[in-house]
Amino acid sequence: MKNTIGRVVTVVAAVGAALATGAGAAGAATAPNACDRGEFCIWPGEGYAGPIVRLALENTNPGECVPLPEGADGRSFANRSKRPVTVYQGRDCSTEGEFETYPGGGTFVPEAPYVVRGVQIWAN
Repeated sequence: MKNTIGRVVTVVAAVGAALATGAGAAGAATAPNACDRGEFCIWPGEGYAGPIVRLALENTNPGECVPLPEGADGRSFANRSKRPVTVYQGRDCSTEGEFETYPGGGTFVPEAPYVVRGVQIWAN
């Protein structure tokens, strides 16, 4: 539980830093390129608009649910990690709502099929 809270704090800090630096719709045209290799990145707006939230193995344990903080719901994302990532409609990564797994290595989704609120990075 302690590790999960630490990761949520890291995600919240990343969102806050992006908002403070003015990252947003102005950088939307290059946003997919802003996601580095080894990261899963998610944006609150379609077309990679808004402050980027970055998840990677350095701040996420494989197989654990990472709920996105309130206000950081995802509407576009990129999987540049080598691992498959499952995105969920619910913050608790429940299979009761919509969910889908995207392969690693360079999957870009400019318009998510539903609002993403939870994420799991899987072990290879």
